[in-house]
Amino acid sequence: MTAPSVSNDPAVSSATVQACLSEIQALALRKNWNAALLAATHSLELYPGADDIRLAYAGLLLELGRNSPAEEALRHILARNPHHAGAAFQLARWLRSQGRMQAMAKVLGDAFGTREADLNWVIRAAEELDAVGQQAAAAALCETQIAAGTLDPRIHALAGTYAAQLGAYERARERHEFALAHSPQALEWHSPLSLAELQRYASDQHQDFARLHALRERGDLSAHARSGVLFALGKAHDDIGAYVPATDYLREANALAGADSAWSRKQWRRSVDARLKRQAPRATNSATARDWTPIFIVGAPRSGTTLLAERLSRHPEVTQRGELPQLPQLSAQLADTPMSAEQLDQAARLYAAQLRQDDGEARWYIDKQPFNFLHVDIALAMFPHARFLFCQRGMRDNALSIWMQSFQRGAQDYAYDMGDIAAVLQGARRLQAHWLARYPASVRVVSYEELAQEPARVLEELAAWLQLPPCDLLAARSDGQSISTASLWQARQAIHTRSVQRWRHYAASLPELMAISEY
Repeated sequence: MTAPSVSNDPAVSSATVQACLSEIQALALRKNWNAALLAATHSLELYPGADDIRLAYAGLLLELGRNSPAEEALRHILARNPHHAGAAFQLARWLRSQGRMQAMAKVLGDAFGTREADLNWVIRAAEELDAVGQQAAAAALCETQIAAGTLDPRIHALAGTYAAQLGAYERARERHEFALAHSPQALEWHSPLSLAELQRYASDQHQDFARLHALRERGDLSAHARSGVLFALGKAHDDIGAYVPATDYLREANALAGADSAWSRKQWRRSVDARLKRQAPRATNSATARDWTPIFIVGAPRSGTTLLAERLSRHPEVTQRGELPQLPQLSAQLADTPMSAEQLDQAARLYAAQLRQDDGEARWYIDKQPFNFLHVDIALAMFPHARFLFCQRGMRDNALSIWMQSFQRGAQDYAYDMGDIAAVLQGARRLQAHWLARYPASVRVVSYEELAQEPARVLEELAAWLQLPPCDLLAARSDGQSISTASLWQARQAIHTRSVQRWRHYAASLPELMAISEY
Protein backbone atom coordinates (compact mmCIF):
# COMPACT_ATOMS: atom_id res chain seq x y z
CA MET A 1 0.00 0.00 0.00
CA THR A 2 3.01 2.29 0.39
CA ALA A 3 4.68 3.72 -2.67
CA PRO A 4 7.58 5.77 -3.92
CA SER A 5 6.97 9.09 -2.62
CA VAL A 6 5.11 12.26 -3.27
CA SER A 7 2.15 13.69 -5.06
CA ASN A 8 2.28 15.15 -8.56
CA ASP A 9 0.13 18.04 -7.41
CA PRO A 10 2.38 20.95 -6.34
CA ALA A 11 -0.49 22.40 -4.33
CA VAL A 12 -0.40 19.43 -1.96
CA SER A 13 2.58 19.36 0.40
CA SER A 14 4.51 16.22 1.17
CA ALA A 15 3.64 16.62 4.84
CA THR A 16 -0.09 16.76 4.05
CA VAL A 17 0.11 13.61 1.94
CA GLN A 18 2.08 11.82 4.63
CA ALA A 19 -0.41 12.77 7.31
CA CYS A 20 -3.27 11.33 5.25
CA LEU A 21 -1.28 8.18 4.50
CA SER A 22 -0.42 7.71 8.17
CA GLU A 23 -4.11 7.75 9.11
CA ILE A 24 -5.01 5.32 6.32
CA GLN A 25 -2.15 2.96 7.17
CA ALA A 26 -2.97 2.97 10.89
CA LEU A 27 -6.51 1.78 10.12
CA ALA A 28 -5.23 -0.78 7.61
CA LEU A 29 -2.75 -2.23 10.11
CA ARG A 30 -5.74 -2.93 12.39
CA LYS A 31 -7.42 -4.58 9.35
CA ASN A 32 -10.21 -2.03 9.62
CA TRP A 33 -10.45 -2.03 5.84
CA ASN A 34 -13.75 -0.20 5.43
CA ALA A 35 -12.69 2.63 7.72
CA ALA A 36 -9.34 2.86 5.93
CA LEU A 37 -11.12 2.99 2.58
CA LEU A 38 -13.45 5.72 3.88
CA ALA A 39 -10.42 7.75 5.04
CA ALA A 40 -8.70 7.27 1.67
CA THR A 41 -11.86 8.29 -0.20
CA HIS A 42 -12.22 11.42 1.92
CA SER A 43 -8.55 12.34 1.41
CA LEU A 44 -8.90 11.94 -2.36
CA GLU A 45 -11.92 14.22 -2.35
CA LEU A 46 -9.75 16.86 -0.70
CA TYR A 47 -6.59 16.15 -2.71
CA PRO A 48 -7.54 14.47 -6.02
CA GLY A 49 -4.05 15.04 -7.43
CA ALA A 50 -2.27 13.13 -4.65
CA ASP A 51 -1.12 10.00 -6.47
CA ASP A 52 0.27 8.30 -3.37
CA ILE A 53 -3.10 8.56 -1.62
CA ARG A 54 -4.76 7.16 -4.74
CA LEU A 55 -2.27 4.31 -4.66
CA ALA A 56 -3.23 3.48 -1.08
CA TYR A 57 -6.90 3.74 -2.10
CA ALA A 58 -6.32 1.23 -4.91
CA GLY A 59 -4.59 -1.16 -2.54
CA LEU A 60 -7.56 -1.08 -0.17
CA LEU A 61 -9.98 -1.72 -3.03
CA LEU A 62 -7.94 -4.81 -4.00
CA GLU A 63 -7.95 -5.98 -0.39
CA LEU A 64 -11.74 -5.77 -0.42
CA GLY A 65 -12.03 -7.59 -3.75
CA ARG A 66 -13.19 -4.54 -5.67
CA ASN A 67 -10.90 -5.21 -8.56
CA SER A 68 -12.33 -3.09 -11.36
CA PRO A 69 -12.30 0.25 -9.51
CA ALA A 70 -8.82 -0.64 -8.16
CA GLU A 71 -7.51 -1.14 -11.69
CA GLU A 72 -9.18 2.08 -12.76
CA ALA A 73 -7.49 3.97 -9.90
CA LEU A 74 -4.05 2.58 -10.76
CA ARG A 75 -4.45 3.38 -14.44
CA HIS A 76 -5.56 6.89 -13.46
CA ILE A 77 -2.23 7.37 -11.68
CA LEU A 78 -0.27 6.04 -14.64
CA ALA A 79 -2.18 8.25 -17.06
CA ARG A 80 -0.98 11.25 -15.04
CA ASN A 81 2.46 9.89 -14.29
CA PRO A 82 3.41 7.01 -16.66
CA HIS A 83 6.58 6.22 -14.67
CA HIS A 84 5.04 6.00 -11.20
CA ALA A 85 6.81 2.87 -9.94
CA GLY A 86 4.42 2.10 -7.11
CA ALA A 87 1.34 2.19 -9.35
CA ALA A 88 3.06 0.26 -12.13
CA PHE A 89 4.19 -2.59 -9.90
CA GLN A 90 0.93 -2.80 -7.98
CA LEU A 91 -1.07 -2.95 -11.20
CA ALA A 92 1.39 -5.48 -12.67
CA ARG A 93 1.07 -7.77 -9.64
CA TRP A 94 -2.71 -7.67 -9.82
CA LEU A 95 -2.73 -8.35 -13.55
CA ARG A 96 -0.39 -11.28 -12.93
CA SER A 97 -2.78 -12.74 -10.37
CA GLN A 98 -5.50 -12.63 -13.03
CA GLY A 99 -3.35 -14.32 -15.67
CA ARG A 100 -3.22 -11.13 -17.73
CA MET A 101 0.47 -11.43 -18.55
CA GLN A 102 0.35 -9.49 -21.83
CA ALA A 103 -1.34 -6.61 -20.04
CA MET A 104 1.25 -6.86 -17.26
CA ALA A 105 4.08 -6.72 -19.80
CA LYS A 106 2.57 -3.60 -21.39
CA VAL A 107 2.24 -1.82 -18.05
CA LEU A 108 5.85 -2.50 -17.07
CA GLY A 109 7.09 -1.80 -20.58
CA ASP A 110 5.32 1.57 -20.67
CA ALA A 111 6.63 2.47 -17.21
CA PHE A 112 10.25 1.33 -17.53
CA GLY A 113 10.91 0.83 -21.24
CA THR A 114 12.40 4.25 -21.76
CA ARG A 115 16.05 5.28 -21.84
CA GLU A 116 15.52 7.58 -18.85
CA ALA A 117 14.12 4.87 -16.56
CA ASP A 118 15.86 4.18 -13.25
CA LEU A 119 18.00 1.08 -13.77
CA ASN A 120 17.03 -0.44 -10.42
CA TRP A 121 13.37 -0.31 -11.42
CA VAL A 122 14.23 -1.70 -14.87
CA ILE A 123 15.96 -4.68 -13.27
CA ARG A 124 13.07 -5.34 -10.94
CA ALA A 125 10.55 -5.07 -13.79
CA ALA A 126 12.61 -7.42 -15.99
CA GLU A 127 12.84 -10.00 -13.21
CA GLU A 128 9.09 -9.86 -12.60
CA LEU A 129 8.45 -10.39 -16.31
CA ASP A 130 10.93 -13.27 -16.43
CA ALA A 131 9.12 -14.93 -13.51
CA VAL A 132 5.90 -15.15 -15.57
CA GLY A 133 7.46 -16.36 -18.79
CA GLN A 134 7.62 -12.95 -20.50
CA GLN A 135 11.29 -13.21 -21.44
CA ALA A 136 10.87 -11.28 -24.69
CA ALA A 137 9.41 -8.30 -22.80
CA ALA A 138 12.11 -8.59 -20.12
CA ALA A 139 14.81 -8.67 -22.79
CA ALA A 140 13.32 -5.61 -24.48
CA LEU A 141 13.62 -3.58 -21.25
CA CYS A 142 17.29 -4.50 -20.93
CA GLU A 143 18.10 -3.99 -24.60
CA THR A 144 16.57 -0.51 -24.51
CA GLN A 145 19.03 0.47 -21.79
CA ILE A 146 21.95 -1.15 -23.62
CA ALA A 147 21.04 0.73 -26.81
CA ALA A 148 21.01 3.92 -24.72
CA GLY A 149 24.62 3.21 -23.74
CA THR A 150 24.33 1.83 -20.22
CA LEU A 151 27.50 0.25 -18.87
CA ASP A 152 25.71 -1.35 -15.93
CA PRO A 153 26.88 -5.00 -15.97
CA ARG A 154 23.69 -6.14 -14.25
CA ILE A 155 21.65 -5.08 -17.26
CA HIS A 156 24.04 -6.84 -19.64
CA ALA A 157 24.03 -10.07 -17.59
CA LEU A 158 20.24 -10.11 -17.43
CA ALA A 159 20.02 -9.40 -21.16
CA GLY A 160 22.36 -12.35 -21.75
CA THR A 161 20.18 -14.64 -19.68
CA TYR A 162 17.02 -13.65 -21.56
CA ALA A 163 18.74 -13.85 -24.95
CA ALA A 164 19.80 -17.43 -24.18
CA GLN A 165 16.27 -18.35 -23.16
CA LEU A 166 15.01 -16.93 -26.46
CA GLY A 167 17.62 -18.82 -28.48
CA ALA A 168 19.71 -15.75 -29.42
CA TYR A 169 22.98 -17.39 -28.41
CA GLU A 170 25.41 -14.98 -30.09
CA ARG A 171 23.78 -12.02 -28.41
CA ALA A 172 23.72 -13.91 -25.11
CA ARG A 173 27.46 -14.49 -25.36
CA GLU A 174 28.13 -10.84 -26.14
CA ARG A 175 26.12 -9.71 -23.11
CA HIS A 176 27.77 -12.14 -20.68
CA GLU A 177 31.24 -11.26 -22.04
CA PHE A 178 30.49 -7.60 -21.32
CA ALA A 179 29.38 -8.41 -17.77
CA LEU A 180 32.54 -10.44 -17.11
CA ALA A 181 34.73 -7.65 -18.44
CA HIS A 182 33.06 -4.94 -16.36
CA SER A 183 32.27 -6.48 -12.98
CA PRO A 184 33.75 -9.13 -10.68
CA GLN A 185 30.15 -9.75 -9.58
CA ALA A 186 29.57 -11.51 -12.90
CA LEU A 187 31.32 -14.50 -11.33
CA GLU A 188 28.68 -14.54 -8.60
CA TRP A 189 26.03 -14.43 -11.32
CA HIS A 190 27.63 -17.53 -12.89
CA SER A 191 28.31 -15.78 -16.19
CA PRO A 192 31.17 -18.23 -16.99
CA LEU A 193 28.73 -21.13 -16.63
CA SER A 194 26.17 -19.29 -18.76
CA LEU A 195 28.78 -19.02 -21.52
CA ALA A 196 29.61 -22.71 -21.28
CA GLU A 197 25.94 -23.64 -21.59
CA LEU A 198 25.51 -21.72 -24.86
CA GLN A 199 27.20 -24.33 -27.02
CA ARG A 200 28.74 -27.77 -27.29
CA TYR A 201 32.54 -27.55 -27.28
CA ALA A 202 34.49 -29.50 -29.88
CA SER A 203 38.02 -28.94 -28.53
CA ASP A 204 39.87 -27.71 -25.47
CA GLN A 205 41.44 -25.08 -27.72
CA HIS A 206 38.31 -22.96 -27.37
CA GLN A 207 39.11 -19.72 -25.56
CA ASP A 208 36.69 -20.55 -22.75
CA PHE A 209 38.90 -23.39 -21.51
CA ALA A 210 41.88 -21.13 -20.76
CA ARG A 211 39.64 -18.58 -19.05
CA LEU A 212 37.90 -21.20 -16.91
CA HIS A 213 41.21 -22.74 -15.83
CA ALA A 214 42.56 -19.30 -14.93
CA LEU A 215 39.46 -18.53 -12.87
CA ARG A 216 39.77 -21.85 -11.06
CA GLU A 217 43.30 -20.92 -9.97
CA ARG A 218 42.17 -17.68 -8.34
CA GLY A 219 42.12 -17.66 -4.58
CA ASP A 220 39.62 -14.84 -4.12
CA LEU A 221 36.44 -16.52 -5.39
CA SER A 222 33.51 -17.19 -3.09
CA ALA A 223 32.27 -20.77 -2.81
CA HIS A 224 29.28 -19.86 -4.99
CA ALA A 225 31.40 -18.29 -7.73
CA ARG A 226 33.91 -21.15 -7.62
CA SER A 227 31.16 -23.76 -7.93
CA GLY A 228 29.91 -22.03 -11.09
CA VAL A 229 33.38 -22.11 -12.63
CA LEU A 230 33.75 -25.79 -11.73
CA PHE A 231 30.36 -26.74 -13.14
CA ALA A 232 31.38 -24.93 -16.34
CA LEU A 233 34.67 -26.86 -16.46
CA GLY A 234 32.83 -30.13 -15.89
CA LYS A 235 30.39 -29.39 -18.69
CA ALA A 236 33.15 -28.30 -21.08
CA HIS A 237 35.24 -31.41 -20.47
CA ASP A 238 32.21 -33.66 -20.84
CA ASP A 239 31.59 -32.07 -24.24
CA ILE A 240 35.04 -33.11 -25.49
CA GLY A 241 34.90 -36.58 -23.94
CA ALA A 242 37.38 -35.92 -21.11
CA TYR A 243 35.29 -37.76 -18.54
CA VAL A 244 37.82 -38.23 -15.73
CA PRO A 245 38.65 -34.52 -15.33
CA ALA A 246 34.96 -33.73 -15.84
CA THR A 247 34.18 -35.98 -12.87
CA ASP A 248 36.80 -34.28 -10.70
CA TYR A 249 35.51 -30.79 -11.49
CA LEU A 250 31.90 -31.78 -10.98
CA ARG A 251 32.63 -33.56 -7.70
CA GLU A 252 34.26 -30.42 -6.32
CA ALA A 253 31.47 -28.21 -7.69
CA ASN A 254 28.76 -30.30 -6.03
CA ALA A 255 30.62 -30.35 -2.72
CA LEU A 256 30.76 -26.55 -2.70
CA ALA A 257 27.19 -26.01 -3.93
CA GLY A 258 25.72 -28.54 -1.50
CA ALA A 259 27.68 -27.54 1.59
CA ASP A 260 24.74 -25.67 3.11
CA SER A 261 21.98 -27.94 1.84
CA ALA A 262 19.44 -28.91 4.49
CA TRP A 263 17.55 -31.30 2.22
CA SER A 264 16.20 -34.30 4.13
CA ARG A 265 16.01 -37.73 2.54
CA LYS A 266 13.75 -38.89 5.37
CA GLN A 267 11.34 -35.97 4.89
CA TRP A 268 11.21 -36.62 1.16
CA ARG A 269 10.30 -40.27 1.65
CA ARG A 270 7.64 -39.32 4.15
CA SER A 271 6.10 -36.89 1.67
CA VAL A 272 6.00 -39.62 -0.98
CA ASP A 273 4.46 -42.09 1.48
CA ALA A 274 1.82 -39.52 2.45
CA ARG A 275 0.73 -39.14 -1.15
CA LEU A 276 0.64 -42.87 -1.70
CA LYS A 277 -1.73 -43.19 1.27
CA ARG A 278 -3.86 -40.15 0.51
CA GLN A 279 -7.45 -40.86 -0.41
CA ALA A 280 -8.37 -39.67 -3.87
CA PRO A 281 -10.30 -36.38 -3.65
CA ARG A 282 -13.69 -36.25 -5.31
CA ALA A 283 -13.59 -34.55 -8.70
CA THR A 284 -15.14 -31.11 -8.84
CA ASN A 285 -18.12 -30.24 -10.99
CA SER A 286 -16.14 -27.17 -11.99
CA ALA A 287 -17.72 -24.61 -14.23
CA THR A 288 -14.29 -24.27 -15.85
CA ALA A 289 -14.70 -24.75 -19.57
CA ARG A 290 -13.87 -28.19 -20.98
CA ASP A 291 -13.12 -26.95 -24.48
CA TRP A 292 -9.44 -26.84 -23.56
CA THR A 293 -7.19 -29.41 -21.90
CA PRO A 294 -4.35 -29.04 -19.39
CA ILE A 295 -1.32 -31.22 -20.17
CA PHE A 296 1.01 -31.80 -17.25
CA ILE A 297 4.47 -33.01 -18.25
CA VAL A 298 6.07 -34.42 -15.12
CA GLY A 299 8.92 -36.62 -13.97
CA ALA A 300 12.27 -36.24 -12.29
CA PRO A 301 14.27 -33.23 -13.48
CA ARG A 302 16.49 -34.00 -16.49
CA SER A 303 14.22 -36.86 -17.58
CA GLY A 304 13.18 -35.26 -20.87
CA THR A 305 10.37 -32.98 -19.66
CA THR A 306 11.70 -29.89 -21.46
CA LEU A 307 12.42 -31.80 -24.67
CA LEU A 308 8.92 -33.28 -24.74
CA ALA A 309 7.21 -29.99 -23.90
CA GLU A 310 9.19 -28.13 -26.54
CA ARG A 311 8.25 -30.64 -29.24
CA LEU A 312 4.56 -30.82 -28.35
CA SER A 313 4.33 -27.04 -28.21
CA ARG A 314 5.28 -26.89 -31.90
CA HIS A 315 1.66 -27.83 -32.55
CA PRO A 316 -0.30 -24.67 -33.46
CA GLU A 317 -3.09 -25.52 -31.00
CA VAL A 318 -0.75 -26.18 -28.06
CA THR A 319 0.67 -23.47 -25.81
CA GLN A 320 3.44 -24.12 -23.31
CA ARG A 321 3.57 -22.16 -20.05
CA GLY A 322 6.87 -23.46 -18.72
CA GLU A 323 7.10 -24.45 -15.06
CA LEU A 324 4.18 -22.78 -13.31
CA PRO A 325 4.31 -22.57 -9.49
CA GLN A 326 0.55 -22.49 -8.99
CA LEU A 327 -0.33 -26.20 -8.74
CA PRO A 328 2.09 -26.86 -5.83
CA GLN A 329 0.86 -23.70 -4.10
CA LEU A 330 -2.81 -24.59 -4.50
CA SER A 331 -2.17 -28.19 -3.47
CA ALA A 332 -0.49 -27.03 -0.27
CA GLN A 333 -3.47 -24.81 0.54
CA LEU A 334 -5.99 -27.56 -0.17
CA ALA A 335 -4.04 -30.10 1.87
CA ASP A 336 -4.40 -27.93 4.97
CA THR A 337 -8.20 -28.20 5.00
CA PRO A 338 -10.86 -30.71 3.95
CA MET A 339 -11.21 -30.38 0.18
CA SER A 340 -14.75 -29.20 -0.49
CA ALA A 341 -16.16 -28.97 -3.99
CA GLU A 342 -16.27 -25.19 -3.61
CA GLN A 343 -12.56 -25.03 -2.69
CA LEU A 344 -11.59 -27.25 -5.60
CA ASP A 345 -13.68 -25.18 -7.97
CA GLN A 346 -12.05 -21.95 -6.78
CA ALA A 347 -8.59 -23.51 -7.05
CA ALA A 348 -9.39 -24.67 -10.58
CA ARG A 349 -10.43 -21.18 -11.60
CA LEU A 350 -7.28 -19.63 -10.15
CA TYR A 351 -5.04 -22.16 -11.86
CA ALA A 352 -6.92 -21.90 -15.17
CA ALA A 353 -6.32 -18.13 -15.23
CA GLN A 354 -2.57 -18.69 -14.93
CA LEU A 355 -2.54 -21.43 -17.54
CA ARG A 356 -4.71 -19.77 -20.18
CA GLN A 357 -3.64 -16.11 -19.72
CA ASP A 358 -4.49 -13.35 -22.18
CA ASP A 359 -2.36 -14.09 -25.23
CA GLY A 360 -4.90 -15.88 -27.40
CA GLU A 361 -6.86 -19.10 -27.29
CA ALA A 362 -5.36 -22.58 -27.53
CA ARG A 363 -7.02 -25.96 -27.01
CA TRP A 364 -4.17 -27.56 -25.09
CA TYR A 365 -1.94 -25.91 -22.47
CA ILE A 366 1.27 -27.41 -21.10
CA ASP A 367 2.56 -27.00 -17.56
CA LYS A 368 5.94 -28.74 -17.37
CA GLN A 369 6.75 -28.31 -13.68
CA PRO A 370 8.49 -31.71 -13.14
CA PHE A 371 7.48 -32.11 -9.50
CA ASN A 372 3.79 -31.81 -10.31
CA PHE A 373 3.94 -35.61 -10.07
CA LEU A 374 3.38 -34.97 -6.36
CA HIS A 375 -0.06 -33.46 -7.10
CA VAL A 376 -1.62 -35.67 -9.76
CA ASP A 377 -4.68 -36.49 -7.64
CA ILE A 378 -5.49 -32.88 -6.85
CA ALA A 379 -4.94 -31.76 -10.46
CA LEU A 380 -7.30 -34.46 -11.74
CA ALA A 381 -9.84 -33.54 -9.09
CA MET A 382 -9.80 -29.99 -10.44
CA PHE A 383 -9.57 -31.02 -14.11
CA PRO A 384 -10.83 -34.59 -14.65
CA HIS A 385 -10.13 -34.23 -18.38
CA ALA A 386 -6.45 -33.28 -17.85
CA ARG A 387 -3.65 -35.47 -19.16
CA PHE A 388 -0.36 -36.36 -17.46
CA LEU A 389 2.74 -37.32 -19.42
CA PHE A 390 5.19 -38.95 -17.01
CA CYS A 391 8.75 -38.79 -18.38
CA GLN A 392 10.94 -41.72 -17.46
CA ARG A 393 14.67 -42.07 -18.09
CA GLY A 394 17.25 -44.70 -17.20
CA MET A 395 18.06 -44.08 -13.54
CA ARG A 396 21.83 -43.75 -13.94
CA ASP A 397 21.61 -41.38 -16.89
CA ASN A 398 18.99 -39.36 -15.03
CA ALA A 399 21.05 -39.23 -11.84
CA LEU A 400 24.21 -38.26 -13.70
CA SER A 401 22.45 -35.48 -15.60
CA ILE A 402 21.06 -34.02 -12.36
CA TRP A 403 24.47 -34.23 -10.64
CA MET A 404 26.15 -32.45 -13.58
CA GLN A 405 23.72 -29.52 -13.48
CA SER A 406 24.06 -26.31 -11.48
CA PHE A 407 20.62 -25.38 -10.19
CA GLN A 408 19.57 -22.09 -8.65
CA ARG A 409 20.16 -21.85 -4.92
CA GLY A 410 17.42 -23.60 -2.99
CA ALA A 411 15.76 -25.02 -6.10
CA GLN A 412 16.96 -28.65 -6.09
CA ASP A 413 18.95 -29.12 -2.89
CA TYR A 414 19.09 -32.90 -3.25
CA ALA A 415 21.07 -32.56 -6.50
CA TYR A 416 24.55 -32.53 -4.95
CA ASP A 417 24.60 -36.04 -3.49
CA MET A 418 24.08 -39.28 -5.44
CA GLY A 419 22.25 -40.91 -2.53
CA ASP A 420 19.81 -38.02 -2.31
CA ILE A 421 19.34 -38.01 -6.07
CA ALA A 422 18.62 -41.75 -6.01
CA ALA A 423 16.00 -41.20 -3.29
CA VAL A 424 14.22 -38.59 -5.44
CA LEU A 425 14.28 -40.84 -8.52
CA GLN A 426 12.96 -43.81 -6.55
CA GLY A 427 10.18 -41.69 -5.06
CA ALA A 428 9.24 -40.45 -8.52
CA ARG A 429 9.05 -44.05 -9.79
CA ARG A 430 6.86 -45.12 -6.86
CA LEU A 431 4.43 -42.28 -7.48
CA GLN A 432 4.46 -42.90 -11.22
CA ALA A 433 3.35 -46.49 -10.67
CA HIS A 434 0.74 -45.37 -8.13
CA TRP A 435 -0.85 -42.71 -10.33
CA LEU A 436 -0.79 -44.97 -13.38
CA ALA A 437 -2.69 -47.63 -11.45
CA ARG A 438 -5.20 -45.14 -10.02
CA TYR A 439 -5.74 -43.05 -13.17
CA PRO A 440 -4.87 -45.31 -16.13
CA ALA A 441 -6.90 -43.25 -18.62
CA SER A 442 -5.23 -39.97 -17.63
CA VAL A 443 -1.57 -40.89 -17.17
CA ARG A 444 0.88 -42.06 -19.81
CA VAL A 445 4.58 -42.91 -19.37
CA VAL A 446 7.01 -41.50 -21.95
CA SER A 447 10.41 -43.16 -22.26
CA TYR A 448 13.28 -40.73 -22.82
CA GLU A 449 15.22 -43.41 -24.63
CA GLU A 450 12.36 -44.18 -27.00
CA LEU A 451 11.79 -40.47 -27.64
CA ALA A 452 15.48 -40.04 -28.49
CA GLN A 453 15.66 -43.13 -30.70
CA GLU A 454 12.26 -43.00 -32.42
CA PRO A 455 10.98 -39.43 -32.06
CA ALA A 456 8.53 -39.55 -34.97
CA ARG A 457 6.77 -42.68 -33.70
CA VAL A 458 6.65 -41.58 -30.06
CA LEU A 459 5.36 -38.09 -30.85
CA GLU A 460 2.76 -39.43 -33.27
CA GLU A 461 1.45 -41.86 -30.64
CA LEU A 462 1.35 -39.16 -27.98
CA ALA A 463 -0.45 -36.75 -30.29
CA ALA A 464 -3.07 -39.39 -30.99
CA TRP A 465 -3.51 -40.10 -27.27
CA LEU A 466 -3.88 -36.38 -26.57
CA GLN A 467 -6.29 -36.10 -29.53
CA LEU A 468 -4.18 -33.44 -31.23
CA PRO A 469 -4.91 -32.82 -34.92
CA PRO A 470 -2.13 -34.10 -37.22
CA CYS A 471 0.98 -31.91 -37.27
CA ASP A 472 4.70 -32.36 -37.91
CA LEU A 473 6.17 -31.98 -34.43
CA LEU A 474 9.72 -32.45 -35.70
CA ALA A 475 9.64 -29.44 -38.02
CA ALA A 476 11.72 -26.43 -37.06
CA ARG A 477 9.94 -23.68 -35.15
CA SER A 478 10.34 -19.97 -35.62
CA ASP A 479 8.04 -18.44 -33.01
CA GLY A 480 10.81 -17.41 -30.61
CA GLN A 481 9.26 -19.19 -27.63
CA SER A 482 11.52 -19.00 -24.60
CA ILE A 483 13.02 -21.95 -22.72
CA SER A 484 14.02 -21.00 -19.20
CA THR A 485 14.98 -24.36 -17.70
CA ALA A 486 18.37 -26.03 -17.35
CA SER A 487 17.87 -27.59 -20.80
CA LEU A 488 17.58 -24.28 -22.64
CA TRP A 489 20.33 -25.07 -25.20
CA GLN A 490 19.82 -28.81 -25.57
CA ALA A 491 16.08 -28.57 -26.13
CA ARG A 492 16.59 -26.42 -29.24
CA GLN A 493 18.91 -28.94 -30.91
CA ALA A 494 17.89 -31.83 -33.15
CA ILE A 495 16.82 -34.86 -31.13
CA HIS A 496 19.83 -37.14 -30.65
CA THR A 497 20.91 -40.26 -28.74
CA ARG A 498 24.21 -38.98 -27.32
CA SER A 499 22.80 -38.91 -23.81
CA VAL A 500 21.44 -42.46 -23.87
CA GLN A 501 23.67 -44.75 -21.77
CA ARG A 502 25.86 -41.76 -21.05
CA TRP A 503 26.51 -43.08 -17.55
CA ARG A 504 28.89 -45.69 -18.97
CA HIS A 505 31.47 -42.96 -19.61
CA TYR A 506 31.49 -42.24 -15.86
CA ALA A 507 31.27 -45.76 -14.46
CA ALA A 508 34.98 -45.95 -13.56
CA SER A 509 35.45 -42.42 -12.20
CA LEU A 510 32.11 -42.12 -10.38
CA PRO A 511 31.59 -45.39 -8.49
CA GLU A 512 28.69 -44.02 -6.41
CA LEU A 513 26.72 -43.85 -9.65
CA MET A 514 26.95 -47.63 -9.91
CA ALA A 515 25.11 -48.01 -6.61
CA ILE A 516 21.96 -46.74 -8.33
CA SER A 517 19.77 -49.37 -9.94
CA GLU A 518 19.52 -48.74 -13.68
CA TYR A 519 15.73 -49.35 -13.86
